Amino acid sequence: MVFDIDLIKNIYQHYPQKIDLIRQKIGKPLTLTEKILYAHLAEGEELKAYKRGEDYVNFSPDRVAMQDATAQMALLQLMNSGRKRVAVPSTVHCDHLIQAYKNAHDDLIVAESNNHEVYQFLRDVSNKYGIGFWKPDAGIIHQVVLENYAFPGGMMIGTDSHTPNAGGLSMIAIGVGGADAVDVMAGMPWELKMPKIIGVKLIGKLSGWASPKDVILKLAGILTVKGGTNSIIEYFGEGTESLSATGKATICNMGAEVGATTSIFPYSKKSADYLSMTGRREVVDLANTLSDCFNPDKAVLEQPENYYDQVIEINLSTLEPYVNGPFTPDLAYPISQLASAVKEHDYPDNMEVGLIGSCTNSSYEDMMRAASVIDNANKLGLKVNAKLIINPGSEQVKYTSKRDGILSRFEQAGAAIMANACGPCIGQWRRDDVADEHKNSIVTSFNRNFAKRNDGSPNTYAFVCSPEIVVALSIAGKLSFNPLTDNLINDKGEKVKLPEPIGDELPRQGFAVDDAGYIEPMADGSLVEVRIAPNSERLQQLLPFSPWDGKDIISQPLLIKATGKCTTDHISMAGKWLKFRGHLDNISNNMLIGAVNAFNQKTNSVLDAQTGDYVEVPALARKLKAQGVGSIVVAEENYGEGSSREHAAMEPRFLNVKAIVVKSFARIHETNLKKQGMLALTFVNKDDYDKIREDDQISITGLCDFAPGKNLTLTLHHRDGSQDSFAVAHTYNQAQIEWFKAGSALNKLKEEFK
Repeated sequence: MVFDIDLIKNIYQHYPQKIDLIRQKIGKPLTLTEKILYAHLAEGEELKAYKRGEDYVNFSPDRVAMQDATAQMALLQLMNSGRKRVAVPSTVHCDHLIQAYKNAHDDLIVAESNNHEVYQFLRDVSNKYGIGFWKPDAGIIHQVVLENYAFPGGMMIGTDSHTPNAGGLSMIAIGVGGADAVDVMAGMPWELKMPKIIGVKLIGKLSGWASPKDVILKLAGILTVKGGTNSIIEYFGEGTESLSATGKATICNMGAEVGATTSIFPYSKKSADYLSMTGRREVVDLANTLSDCFNPDKAVLEQPENYYDQVIEINLSTLEPYVNGPFTPDLAYPISQLASAVKEHDYPDNMEVGLIGSCTNSSYEDMMRAASVIDNANKLGLKVNAKLIINPGSEQVKYTSKRDGILSRFEQAGAAIMANACGPCIGQWRRDDVADEHKNSIVTSFNRNFAKRNDGSPNTYAFVCSPEIVVALSIAGKLSFNPLTDNLINDKGEKVKLPEPIGDELPRQGFAVDDAGYIEPMADGSLVEVRIAPNSERLQQLLPFSPWDGKDIISQPLLIKATGKCTTDHISMAGKWLKFRGHLDNISNNMLIGAVNAFNQKTNSVLDAQTGDYVEVPALARKLKAQGVGSIVVAEENYGEGSSREHAAMEPRFLNVKAIVVKSFARIHETNLKKQGMLALTFVNKDDYDKIREDDQISITGLCDFAPGKNLTLTLHHRDGSQDSFAVAHTYNQAQIEWFKAGSALNKLKEEFK
């Protein structure tokens, strides 16, 4: 048994009494979000009504999950924490380092050879500290968590921004950086600003080509990429009851694309069905007696506007399929409007590759509905006109889909079945057909579509939609095709129309798997020796960052003034750089190489004010660091949007960047910067961004009186001798200020262990 039923029994033992006490103390009916959050307050934390969006609160999560790319840095930090064994159940999932190229078998052999050193490190550390280990090809972290660990009313953090996937089973699951994971694994409270709550009321029922994916694609268009920042999205209403557990997980998964802290659905019969089918009938028996605890109170449902900070209603019965993109997941097109958008914006209409998988859409239901579209095409005499790539979500999904003939239907259509891993979704895709850099369109069932993300080409226009629509567009070979209304010409020259997709939510014969890929940690790992070769290019022991020197930041040069979107992909690219996720020095060579310089509109080209030459961003930072000089990074809105990768915060810290000053931050990245002892500041007046010149020297004063709610002062020393001075704000509380002073949260943690 992979899941810990005793843990769940212990959590559930006094849940109703806890909820009654919370309701009494808060003094009002409770949303589902509030029930689970307040039930997980850390020991000693006062039970009171915390101000949403303002108060920082300490929590005690039940679990930690880590994927192999982020786990490396998290575990390197854990090794420095002084802890001997993890305090809460934790797992490592090897899903990010397998590159999709030929097929599952061949790609896995290459991955295990190329990443042997890293996999061995992760397994050794897991054994030493009591962490469960999921082997390469076992599956994508969030699908595996949903199948094995997620449970109603629980709370989990994970070192991946799509951890909220588990919200499909009524669990508060939040993406974090590795330093946050270390806190929880070390038995420390975990801090979070009490989130606002956005209520999304679902009415009606999905039908036809519409799918759960279309709910979040539509919502992304409403909220935009930062509309959910510092908020939890809670779905409610009768429309939630007809959605499958994996469909709800899909919706929660992509809440990360609107900046939401997490997303959650109420517990229902569909939840129980999925838990039972995945071998957790004991959880169902317990959860069914507590269903009121895992749903919002009746008064909340009757007057939601009184209990949520914002209420949005979506009618599932009238919902159209959506196709979002390119280059941002919130550019939402109902499929009825896509053809005109293709023409208006000159998007490449020829659809070259369709990709199904990722943590967002790789369940059994996804595979079956997509395969039904191929079945219908075969019966009509239609062939697939675009390359098709499939990444099943887990070995259990793959094994069951193979048994039920689903994978063979894809293969007969010419599809390549890749490993049970993230693959092209995170840039782990060796694509040979874009070497000439021609404009091309791909359609995916993934979650993100930033420029260069999937294949490294800036000329790839990536669009996100449901697996069913991916297949339909792949059959047509045209982005402008609408399967709801348009005909295709079959092999007999006849006009035919694709029927609506169908498919079972759960396998009729149940799930099956030969080897799920899980390895239990040793009961006593104290004698396990974790070796890191001194000349390794993949792994490097972490040295503590230096504590604050007690002085203001005076006359530091500008490193880069970034313009436009600056995601974690721009700050610390994935793709080929994933191999350096355990080596801070080496991966720092990708720092901000994707950010666009506001002064010349180029990437990885910044002014070296000492020579007048334009050089690469990491090269300039290293030169300044060698001279004992720091630097300042300036950027625009929602800086650090996207992945939870803390490397995007650790690299600037390592290369002696003193502060990041922006118009606004994405939640996870701002926390990651704070955890690494960085200064994360925002312009009080956003127009002050425009005052920064390319050759400025920058001072930040007021640090000697650094205090919560108290602005600092930024002064620009222009080359002509003039100056500009203005206020910059921060969101540090006292504990976070102590992280800054100690040099990092990890340094502070080690002090507390002594």
